[in-house]
Amino acid sequence: MKKILVIDDDRDICLLLNRFLTRRGYEVIEMFTGKKALSWLDSNQPDLIMCDYRLGDMDAMEVLSSIKNRYSEMPVIIITGYSDMRTAVKVMKMGAYDYITKPLLPDEIIHTIQQAIEHGETHHAPTPLNKQPVLAASVESKGVTYSGNYIFGDTDAFRKIMKQVVLVAPTNYSVIIYGETGSGKESIALEIHKRSKRSSKPFVAIDCGALSKELAASELFGHEKGAFTGAMNQKNGSFELANGGTIFLDEVANLSYDVQVSLLRVVQERKMRRVGGTRDIDLDVRILIASNELLWNATRTGKFREDLYHRFNEFSIEIPPLRERSEDIMLFANHFLRVTNEELEKKVKGFDPDVESIFTKYVWYGNFRELKNVIKRATLLTEGDYIEAKTLPFEISNYSKLQFGEQPPANLSAAAQAAPITMVGDPKTALGKVNINESSLKEASIDAEYEMILQALKESNYNKSKAAQLLKIDRKTLYNKMTLYEEMKNTIHER
Repeated sequence: MKKILVIDDDRDICLLLNRFLTRRGYEVIEMFTGKKALSWLDSNQPDLIMCDYRLGDMDAMEVLSSIKNRYSEMPVIIITGYSDMRTAVKVMKMGAYDYITKPLLPDEIIHTIQQAIEHGETHHAPTPLNKQPVLAASVESKGVTYSGNYIFGDTDAFRKIMKQVVLVAPTNYSVIIYGETGSGKESIALEIHKRSKRSSKPFVAIDCGALSKELAASELFGHEKGAFTGAMNQKNGSFELANGGTIFLDEVANLSYDVQVSLLRVVQERKMRRVGGTRDIDLDVRILIASNELLWNATRTGKFREDLYHRFNEFSIEIPPLRERSEDIMLFANHFLRVTNEELEKKVKGFDPDVESIFTKYVWYGNFRELKNVIKRATLLTEGDYIEAKTLPFEISNYSKLQFGEQPPANLSAAAQAAPITMVGDPKTALGKVNINESSLKEASIDAEYEMILQALKESNYNKSKAAQLLKIDRKTLYNKMTLYEEMKNTIHER
C-alpha cells in the first residue's frame, strides 16, 4: 500500500483527502503544521507528499526545501488556492513534481498522484549495466515526446521545462529563454507557439546576432522605398510578417542601442513605424526572446536597456546545457540517428557500448547542435549495424585522454610512447625533450606538433577555431592535421 503524507493546516482538507485516498487504496498520514511534518520525516519516508502552499507556521517553499534535503528525489505535489503562474513556477523550480489548485478535482488529484508515484518509482529503480549495443528503438521508447524534429525526454530536467512551457504557452506573456548555443532555445520557443492560441498564425525567428548594425532596424521593422541608399522598394519587416502570431528574437542582447529604443516602443505601445515611414502600424505580436547570457547582467554593463529587460521579463525558462543532463544524451543521440537514417537511406541500428560511454563522458560544448552533427558524420561513415568509436571525431573519441592525461593515444609513434615528450617553458614554442636514440627527427617533429595541438585545444577549452588562432594556422589546417593523426592511429592499430 502506497503511503501519502498530507500537510495542510486546513483540517477539513486533510479529512477530505484522507477519506478520498483511503477508499482508493492509499495509506494517508495527516500533518497540520510544517514543523511536525518535517519532524515526522526525520524517521519516516512516504511514497508521496502533498503539501499546502500556505501553512500556519511556514510556507511550502521552506517545507519543500527541507524535504529535498532529506529525500532529494521525493515526489512532492503542492496544493494551492492561489492559481497564479508565479506560484506554480516557484514550486517547480524548487523541485516540486507538480501542483494542483483548489477547489480540488477528484480526477485531477488521482491522475497527478499516480503519475508522481510512478515517476518516483522509476527514478529510484536501479539501472542495470548494459553490455549490449544500444538500440535506437529501445532508447527512444522510454518516455520521449516528439515535436517535429525536436524531442522532449522524460528526465527531470525536461519535465520541468515542459511544465513551464505548458504553463506559459496559453498566455500572451513575453518569455526570456536562457541557454547556451545549440541547446534548443528556438525549438522551445516554437513549442510555446504551437501550444498557444496563436498556433495557426506565423512564427518568425530572427537571429539578432546575424543582423548588421546598419540593417537591423530594416530587417525587424521594414522600410519605405527610398528610405536609404539601396531601398528600391518597400519592405515589410519581421514584426509585420509575424503580426497575429509570434516573433522569436534569438541573442537579443546583440541588438544595437538605437534598435533597442525602437523595440521598447513596440513592446510598450504595440505600434511600429517602418524605417523612413510616417505612419504607425498596429501590431498584435507575442514576443519570445533568447540569450546565452543573463540579460540582467547585460543591463549592469550597459549592453542592454534595463527598461526593455523588465518589459521582456514576464516569464523566463532556463535550458540547462547537455553536459548537465547526461541521462538525456542517448535519447537525443538515437533520435538524431533515426532522422539521419531517413536522410541517408541507411539502416544503422544503434551504438556500440564504447560509443555510449564516450558520449556520456564528453562535455558537448556545442550541445544538441554538436551532437546532431557528430551523429550525421558517424552514420555516414558507419558500414555495419552499429556506430563505433572509430567513426567519431578525434577530439570526442580521445576526450578522456586529452582531458585527464591518461596513456598516450595510439596515434603517437611507438618510440614516442616509450619516451613521451616533456614540454618545457611556454607550450606554444613546442620545445620538448625526446630520446634521440629511440626516435627519428621526423617522428620527434610530429610528436612535438601533436603535443602543441593538444595544449592549444586545452587552453581554448577545445574550441577548434580558438585553438587554430593560438597555433597561428587556419581551422582547415588544424582539421587536416587532426585527420592525419587519426590515420596514423589506424595505421598503428593495423600493425
